[in-house]
Amino acid sequence: MSHSVTEDSRRTLRTLLSASPASRIRAARAAFAAQGWEVAYRRRLLLTDTAVIVGAVLVAYFLRWDQFVSEPVRSEVRVPYVVLSLLVGLAWSLSLGTARTRDPRVMGSGPTEYHRVFDASWRLFAILAVLAFLLRFPEARGYLAFAFPIGLAGLLLGRYAWRQWLHRQRAHGLMRSAVLAIGHRDQAERLIRDLNNRDESGYRVVGVCVPSGAVGAGEEIRGVPVLGELRDAGEVATRVGADVVAVSGSDAITAEVVRRLGWELEPYGVDLMLTAELADVAGPRITITPAESVSLLHVDAPRFTGPKFVVKTVVDWFGAALVTLAALPVLVLVALAVRLTSRGPVLFRQERVGRNGKTFSMFKFRSMRVGADHEVAHLAEQNDGAGPLFKMRDDPRVTPVGRVLRRYSLDELPQLLNVLRGDMSLVGPRPPLPREVQKYEKKVRRRLLVKPGLTGLWQVGGRSDLSWEESVRLDVYYVENWTMFGDFLILARTARAVFSGSGAY
Repeated sequence: MSHSVTEDSRRTLRTLLSASPASRIRAARAAFAAQGWEVAYRRRLLLTDTAVIVGAVLVAYFLRWDQFVSEPVRSEVRVPYVVLSLLVGLAWSLSLGTARTRDPRVMGSGPTEYHRVFDASWRLFAILAVLAFLLRFPEARGYLAFAFPIGLAGLLLGRYAWRQWLHRQRAHGLMRSAVLAIGHRDQAERLIRDLNNRDESGYRVVGVCVPSGAVGAGEEIRGVPVLGELRDAGEVATRVGADVVAVSGSDAITAEVVRRLGWELEPYGVDLMLTAELADVAGPRITITPAESVSLLHVDAPRFTGPKFVVKTVVDWFGAALVTLAALPVLVLVALAVRLTSRGPVLFRQERVGRNGKTFSMFKFRSMRVGADHEVAHLAEQNDGAGPLFKMRDDPRVTPVGRVLRRYSLDELPQLLNVLRGDMSLVGPRPPLPREVQKYEKKVRRRLLVKPGLTGLWQVGGRSDLSWEESVRLDVYYVENWTMFGDFLILARTARAVFSGSGAY
C-alpha cells in the first residue's frame, strides 16, 4: 500500500463518510473487531478478579469471626454468613466495574489501574465497616479482617501478572493500538519518540498528518510516513485502520477542526486524544474545569508540607521498624560476612545531603576496602557514572563479599536506621554526596525538597544504568508528584529490581 494519499482513495473515503447508517454500523463493527484483543484482555481480567474475590470471600466465610472471640458480641442485626458472602462478593465486583478498573485506557501502563483497584476495594470495605459499627453486626468483621487484605493483595497481584504478560505480547508488536498523529513536525517527533520507543505504552504511531505545507506527503518523521495534510486526517485514519487519533496543538488546529474531526471518526469507533505539553505532571495534580466555550486545565503547584507528609513520616517509621525486625537474621549474617572476610569496620558511614540541604551520616555495610573513599581522585579517569556521579562497573576497591552485597543491594539495609532516625524515607530521591550537590543546577536542587529514600524511581527504573538526565527527571518527577499509593508501588517494584540485580554495581 502506498504511503501517499491518492485522489482515488480520498474519493472512496469521502463516499464512506457520507454512507448510509447501515454502512456506518458495519464499519463500526469492523473497527470493534480490530480491537478484539481489548475485549479478550478485559474478559481475562474479569475472570481473574472474580476468582480472587470468590477465594477471598470463601476464606472469610470459613474463618468466621465468632471462632476467634470467647463471647459473641450482642448485635441488633443478624446476617447469615452465606447471604453476607454473596452480598460482599457482588458488591466488590460491582465496585471494580463502576470504578472503571478495566478501562482500556489504563490497562497495562502507569499506576492508574492499580490505584483504581485499590480505591474501589478500600471504599467498599470502609462502607462495610461503618455499617457494621452502626448496625452492630459482628459477622462483617471476618470479611474486614480476612477478605479485604487477601482479596486486595490477590487483585493487585493478578493485575501485575496480566500486565507482565501484556508487556511481553507488546514487545513482539502485538496488542498495541495504532495511532495517527496530527501536528507539526516537532510535535509529531516527540509523540513518536515517546510512544514507539516504549512497548509498555500500548500505542504505536503508524502515520502522521500535518498542517498544510508543513511537510510533503510521502516524507517520513522518525521512520513514520507523512500520509497527508490536516484536512485529510479523518480519511487517513480510516484508511490505515487507526484506533486512535492523537492531536497536538498548533495554530492550524482550532476547536472547530477538532470538533469536525471527532464527528468524522465517531461512526468508525476511532478514539480522539488531545496531547498536552505537560511533561512530568501526574494526573492527581491536573483538574479540568469546563467554561463557556473552553476547557480550563488546572495544574496544582507541588506541595512539600502538610498532613500527607506527616502520614508519610509515620508510615516510614513503622515500615522501617517492621522491615528491620523481619530482616534481623539477614542483617546479622551480612555483618558477620563483612567482618570475617576483610579488615575494617562492619558499617561504613558517609556524609550525604538530605532534605533542604541538611547533611547527615548515612549507614551502609562496608563493601570496599578501608580508605576507598580517598582513592576516588586516582580513579577519576575510569569513571562509568553519569553526570557528577562516580561509578565503576569493575571497581578494584570492592571486596569479593561486597560485590555480592552490591548486586542485591544488601549493603543498603543499614539505611533502615537512617529512616528510623528521621534522616531518610523508605521511598524518595537518591541521597547525594556533598560534592555532587555543589555541581547541581537549579532544576536538580529540587531533589532536596524532600527526604532522600532507601529506594525510589531511580532504583526501579534502572539504577546505575540510567543516564544523568533520566535519573534527575525521575527524582524530580517523584518529588513533585508523589503519593502514598505510589510509594507502595515503588516498594513492590523494588523487590523485583533487587532480585534481578540489573544496573547494580
